[in-house]
Amino acid sequence: LKEKMKEQSWNILFAERGHGVSMFRTKKTRDLVVRGIPEALRGELWLLFSGAINDMASNPGYYTELVEKSLGTCTLATDEIERDLRRSLPEHPAFQSDTGISALRRVLTAYAFRNPQIGYCQAMNILTSVLLLYAKEEEAFWLLVAVCERMLPDYFNRRIIGALVDQAVFEELIRVHLPQLTDHMTDMTFFSSVSLSWFLTLFISVLPIECAVNVVDCFFYDGIKAILQLGLAVLEYNMEKLVTCKDDAEAVTVLNRFFDSVTNKDSPLPPAVQQGSNLSDTKSDHPKVDITDLIRESNERYGDIRYEDVESMRCRNRLYVIQTLETMTKQNVLRVVSQEVKFSPSDLEELYELFKKEHFLSCYWSVNSPVLHHHDASLPYLDQYRIDCQQFRVLCHLLSPWSHCANRDSLALWTFRLMDESSSCLINFKQFACVLDMMYNGSFTEKLKLLFKLHIPPAFTEVESLNPSKGDDLSKEELIHFSQLSVSSVGDNLESDSLKSSPEKGKGKVDIQTYLKQWQDELLKKEENVKDLPRMNQSQFIQFSKTLYNLFHGDPEEELLYRTIAAVTSLLLKMEEVGRRLQSPMSPVKSPVAVTETGTEVPGEKQEESSSEQTESSRVQSLKGNHEWSFAFEQILASLLNEPAFVRFFEKPHDIKAKIESAKNLQLKARTRV
Repeated sequence: LKEKMKEQSWNILFAERGHGVSMFRTKKTRDLVVRGIPEALRGELWLLFSGAINDMASNPGYYTELVEKSLGTCTLATDEIERDLRRSLPEHPAFQSDTGISALRRVLTAYAFRNPQIGYCQAMNILTSVLLLYAKEEEAFWLLVAVCERMLPDYFNRRIIGALVDQAVFEELIRVHLPQLTDHMTDMTFFSSVSLSWFLTLFISVLPIECAVNVVDCFFYDGIKAILQLGLAVLEYNMEKLVTCKDDAEAVTVLNRFFDSVTNKDSPLPPAVQQGSNLSDTKSDHPKVDITDLIRESNERYGDIRYEDVESMRCRNRLYVIQTLETMTKQNVLRVVSQEVKFSPSDLEELYELFKKEHFLSCYWSVNSPVLHHHDASLPYLDQYRIDCQQFRVLCHLLSPWSHCANRDSLALWTFRLMDESSSCLINFKQFACVLDMMYNGSFTEKLKLLFKLHIPPAFTEVESLNPSKGDDLSKEELIHFSQLSVSSVGDNLESDSLKSSPEKGKGKVDIQTYLKQWQDELLKKEENVKDLPRMNQSQFIQFSKTLYNLFHGDPEEELLYRTIAAVTSLLLKMEEVGRRLQSPMSPVKSPVAVTETGTEVPGEKQEESSSEQTESSRVQSLKGNHEWSFAFEQILASLLNEPAFVRFFEKPHDIKAKIESAKNLQLKARTRV
């Protein structure tokens, strides 16, 4: 009878003020909405008040087409949807059968396909379930579009910025309208934590379903203003109990008991469906509150809140919310990255700002930047700011301790290729900070391993790691033995020349045995990792040697380092020859040492460039004619550990602070040059 009386009231209004899109909104319309829209008219009026009816009329067949395209797709959103389908109003008979579950699946999947930036958020399943109770499937889809894209913007994504902004507006309204409550509860974050579900689900998750639909009625008519008003009314109703609470847990209990006591005496739903009636016996000690009275009171007390004021507060608080999110998530990112690197917190923060600035510079300079195309606010914060190869090259020029190298562009490209494990052509801050930390704070072994890996293409790495040449691997004892041989044979003459040319005259000599023992200990800890490294072939080794030559340019011990590389190259080739003989004692192997000796002459002894190029090309051609030769990382490491000048060069400390200060001033100019 009450439902028929409500319908009759609405029919009179339609006759007086128009029906459908031509209907005028008057005070009488608001009064009827507050009383609750009749079940038979609810879906129709939701479409009308939200504007979804216009979207549906403008796009005939759009939903059917979306369902066909999205059916059978498998994404992260569809996986989350499947997980939450049976959690959506499980107590309601409509969603205890495959019919209701299938309709819910189609609507949510179609919207995730329509708007991949939002995809799916957990609160969407609860809201869509209620929409499907009173609207057809296509109508529920367009209602969901209206809520997510117009009425609650930025609510349904991973950062829920829109909900956080409205919570900040809610806190501001509490200060204005409920000063007694704010005087007692100095920590306003309590209201944000407890009211988040109110905003995301329009009170559906906290109120009985027969009461929550009345709130949804007001929301589609008044927008977010209705939710703010109701929230203030709930807090005012429980004011006396809240001010006596000793902690947040007690306050949450007070509010939960209040929501359980809310009923809808005019609801036509059967008692089996009504949630409030099922709790009437257990919560009899708490006075009942009718949802209609609560909504009417919220309109009477807080109806003077204007849309213009709400929008003004939204704009004012949006920047604050975003800045707070940026600060919090930035701290989380720095905390995660700081566990992986040895930079000081201040240096790491400065690096982060330079990294983020480079990201935004790309977006500013080029609208078609791939970084801008790949920017996704729904991603975890660590992956939201990423740079491409060109941007990484700029930062490498500014920050790398090896930026003086003649082939620094090639080094930057190889380093980027090594870090881009997902082949997305983008890297995040953690990857950038880790490789920079390796260059500045890594041990001698770590820096050498980095250079070694830079000169091995990914394709070669994948093949060689699956099929290592076991016969060419030397044991650690043999490596140490050959290293000691190098000191007595090849190293004797070199050491005497080195001491003569060194400005320190033997000062600061390195204890080779100590380094060998340290290397053995590190190798035992990371033996599997080192063994996984592929062997370096001849062309890669030649490029590796050239890179070392370029790194040494301008160093005070430049000529000594050149001699060191020449001696180590000769030693490694001898080791390779011995390794082959150990593997096949009866098979004669032509020594490559004789071929390479001319190619490893010290650059300090001036030769004609044309003759050196001919020598190197003839060396490579003759080596190709012989058996293919290659070196393991352990062989190169063991040989270089015997060279004090080489170890000193890579263990020389570099000042990252000076680089950062210089980069701040030159970042924009460097980008312009590139």
